[in-house]
Amino acid sequence: KGAVGLEEGLQSPSTAPLLQASPPARSFQLDYEENCFRKDGVPFRYISGSIHYARVPRPAWRVRLLKMYMSGLSAVQVYVPWNYHEPLPGIYDFAGDRDVEAFLDLTAELGLLVILRPGPYICAEWEMGGLPAWLLWKPDIVLRSSDPAYLAAVDSWLHVLLPKIKPRLYQHGGNIISVQVENEYGSYYACDYGYLRHLLGSFRALLGSEVPLFTTDSTRAEELRCGTLPGLYATIDFGPGSNVTEAFGAQRWVEPKGPLVNSEYYTGWLDYWGAAHASTSSRLVAQGLEEMLQLGASVNMQVVSWYMFHGGTNFGYWSGADFKDQYKPVTTSYDYDAPISEAGDPTEKLFAIRTVISKFQPLPVGPMPPATPKHAYGWVALHKVSACPEGCAAPAWHCPAALSPSLSLQYANLLDVLDVLCPSGPIQSQFPLTFEAIKQAHGFVVYRTQLPRDVLDPATLGAPPHSVCDRGYVMLQQEYQGTLERDGQTMLHVTGKAGDTLDVLLENMGRISFGANTSDFKGLLGNLSLDSSPLSNWLIYPLDIDTVIQQGWPHTALPKSSSKGREGPAFYAGTFETPGIAWDTFVKFPGWSKGQLWINGFNLGRYWPRRGPQQTLFVPSSVLHVGRPNNITVLELEGAPPTPLLFFLDRPLFNRTLSHSTAATE
Repeated sequence: KGAVGLEEGLQSPSTAPLLQASPPARSFQLDYEENCFRKDGVPFRYISGSIHYARVPRPAWRVRLLKMYMSGLSAVQVYVPWNYHEPLPGIYDFAGDRDVEAFLDLTAELGLLVILRPGPYICAEWEMGGLPAWLLWKPDIVLRSSDPAYLAAVDSWLHVLLPKIKPRLYQHGGNIISVQVENEYGSYYACDYGYLRHLLGSFRALLGSEVPLFTTDSTRAEELRCGTLPGLYATIDFGPGSNVTEAFGAQRWVEPKGPLVNSEYYTGWLDYWGAAHASTSSRLVAQGLEEMLQLGASVNMQVVSWYMFHGGTNFGYWSGADFKDQYKPVTTSYDYDAPISEAGDPTEKLFAIRTVISKFQPLPVGPMPPATPKHAYGWVALHKVSACPEGCAAPAWHCPAALSPSLSLQYANLLDVLDVLCPSGPIQSQFPLTFEAIKQAHGFVVYRTQLPRDVLDPATLGAPPHSVCDRGYVMLQQEYQGTLERDGQTMLHVTGKAGDTLDVLLENMGRISFGANTSDFKGLLGNLSLDSSPLSNWLIYPLDIDTVIQQGWPHTALPKSSSKGREGPAFYAGTFETPGIAWDTFVKFPGWSKGQLWINGFNLGRYWPRRGPQQTLFVPSSVLHVGRPNNITVLELEGAPPTPLLFFLDRPLFNRTLSHSTAATE
């Protein structure tokens, strides 16, 4: 695609907002002559930062946005995850934490402009990149393409979302100055210009001709070729350590005129389960910012957007995964080593950035809001013990035995409560069905069959490569046998009798959000076999765990007795009370393996201390009760410690593994 043709396309009155001779009272426009943005006719440079409202509890929106404003940012970048708002076709949710209009109105109230990124694909290390899992109910759908089935779903969604956005555009008195179309499309294999043209037409039809529309891609020539389109202003992304002049030279290859824009300047990086905690030095980040702003001062106008300025948390099942030669699921924490921490606190990096910004523009008057108070609530344990046993050297508030009588923890094996978790009963099928085939978006599904013959000598229970998506917890006669894993262990050795019950609990660890060219189906994608003989006649139980926990289970029901041990999938329930206050806290899992945590029915996400690096889960104060018990529910998947303890502390722990972190108080 030639630069001349692109420039002509960008300057066509029918496709892009241009500088007018007499701009209206409120306008935000691209100026191709002076290579800048113009706000109300005046040259304008913004410094913005990303925040994801879906990763921040609504009660914390205001203070975290205020910290961004007080850092010297003039704008925020906001993704809209489609799957967060349309859980089922035609069923929409914009209430509570999902009230994107309330979030946008709050940004305006605080004096922040908005760069909106509504997708429909957003990446963001979010489940399936923001695309709804129900799109995969049509197994042969081609995502992010001109596939008619995909475009029909996109159009339906945009006709719901974009009318909420249009009144908030800057030209209409709002604070949204520009809107991104798709996201890093050049990295996707399809390279479907028809798809991008369709989106451009839809966005223009629903938002009007004035708002600047743009794309974002890396600086690689191939990605800029496939990710850009005449009528969409092309911007780039890169991080600290990049050659700024070379990076913006790549933008100039597709945009000979107009402002230089880095839409994602990386302040840190994400964490994957099983990898080291990512960090980027404050000095390097601040140095890169200063270099860019100095370039902007000498070469007309340039703007920068921080990704992330505040990361937040992948609550529930919302964390996505990358595919880089193998499946790499993202941790629950989305701290990102960002200037504002996962818990919403200013960091050293924030103040380094703020110092650089102050060299180029005045900072807002007033103090930076401080870190939110944190509280170490201590232990929640199995037994009600009133005194520390003789010989316990720990301080009383650290001692597992020095507990309030109101504390308790009890458990029930998951297989004992299938009637509660799957009240509609199982689906019968000769062979396993995927999550998508049974319309299960997230969480867990049990696959049950029987051994077809006596197995006196150990036989191999195996799965085809890449067919366990993503982890399968195997039980035979309710005895835990081990775990099958995508890109990992795919066989176990078992013995048993004909008719013995074989159960496999399948866990969806998050659909791929970046790096794969195929749809990421979940569950058993191929059949299990016993010594190469396929197993058949399956009962498939889609589990609705979140609904029953939100309704009060298991705290409102008597636990079912079980004679089994503490290995394999089981629920643990307990309570604790706050000492007259509800402050943010972090919960640690000493000796636990892997699972999911709920407090007061709120799904705080996955824990996996055995794999790391994340060792604690963030518990926002907004989910806690004051003056009445807080209900804790844990689904442990592989095995709880002999004495199942949780420990609430006042700081997060990263980059630890179980072998290096056996003391719950460290």
